[in-house]
Amino acid sequence: MAEVLHKCGIKRESGYLYFINKQGNAARVKMARAGQKTDKKQEVVCKCGLKREKGFLYFVDKKGNAARAKMARGRK
Repeated sequence: MAEVLHKCGIKRESGYLYFINKQGNAARVKMARAGQKTDKKQEVVCKCGLKREKGFLYFVDKKGNAARAKMARGRK
């Protein structure tokens, strides 16, 4: 399951995609919709400064915290 790395407490707004960017900060972008032009500029919501490790998926969970989960690779 997921482990919380940083308690951000982000209040989510509809129409935005929340994620952990390459610098380890929580960011958001406007979601793409059919027939609309989108600006792909990231807006940093919370400066977490996480160090990313290989084999983990980093994301913003339902409570608005930065979390990670082990990726399932090579199952048989």
